[in-house]
Amino acid sequence: MAKYRSNLPQLADKLFLTDSGFETTLVFHDGIDLPCFASFDLMKNADGVARTRAYYARHIAMAKSNGLGFVLESATWRANPDWGRKVGYSLEALADVNRRCVGLMADLRREHETSQSPMVVSGNIGPRGDGYRIDNAMTAKEAQDYHGWQIGVFRDTEADMVSAFTLNYVEEAIGIAKAANASGLPVVISFTLETDGNLPSGQTLKEAIEQVDRETGAAPAYYMINCAHPTHFDGALRRKERWLTRLRGLRANASKRSHAELDTAPDLDIGDPVELGRHYRDLRARMKHLTVLGGCCGTDHRHLEQICIACTEVAA
Repeated sequence: MAKYRSNLPQLADKLFLTDSGFETTLVFHDGIDLPCFASFDLMKNADGVARTRAYYARHIAMAKSNGLGFVLESATWRANPDWGRKVGYSLEALADVNRRCVGLMADLRREHETSQSPMVVSGNIGPRGDGYRIDNAMTAKEAQDYHGWQIGVFRDTEADMVSAFTLNYVEEAIGIAKAANASGLPVVISFTLETDGNLPSGQTLKEAIEQVDRETGAAPAYYMINCAHPTHFDGALRRKERWLTRLRGLRANASKRSHAELDTAPDLDIGDPVELGRHYRDLRARMKHLTVLGGCCGTDHRHLEQICIACTEVAA
């Protein structure tokens, strides 16, 4: 049974950590052959399950040692029908692995949650196409129908919420928000941004958030930014405007490279973990409602440690 579906604790003032760049850690640090960046494929054997468990446990330990909450994002970013088919999964097998990924997060909660460190289980959703490029854009209705399948699977698990990451155009976000709302699941929408601070579609973050809220009755519990470096969007967050209060989470890249550069890079740019922590600290100093903090491409436990150090100082 879901624990926090009707009362997400990260909507209060308490800081929550989440994990870092799981897929880039697997590929570049652990040397894992990860087809299509599909981390859910690790669930096919005991070694993969153990590796996934150990990765999350390391991040959870940081949260617990600092009395912070934690958002457990299931390893299902690629576990939608199109990507699942590319990796060789039937729809039935894909539904099963989605359930097992969420089940692992629920098991970790049972093992590690304390009163000081509440842990929210999130069913993670990725874009239907490429996260960096808009391929075959859907209408909002098409997106609702498409992503509704995976959301329907999550509805019958212990997932407290749905989080959609690396979305690059607004119609897909609207469809996901409507599908989650129809299934009775809280939903978080996370947009990715280019070096100019805008979505790959060219729309500003402000316009995207306001459009999703307008067309869904403000269905998302909150919004996030992921897969962009803070230097890419810092300027867009300096205005004191109402829409900014809807932004509560950040999972930044370690690298300052553009999406195009990251797509063709043969190496992993881990940037500077200490500098990244300072960027998070500065954003938190201006935006106290930025309470869900993690990492994206190129980040690992070292970056999360620095983010945690920098932002707990602000919280104190």
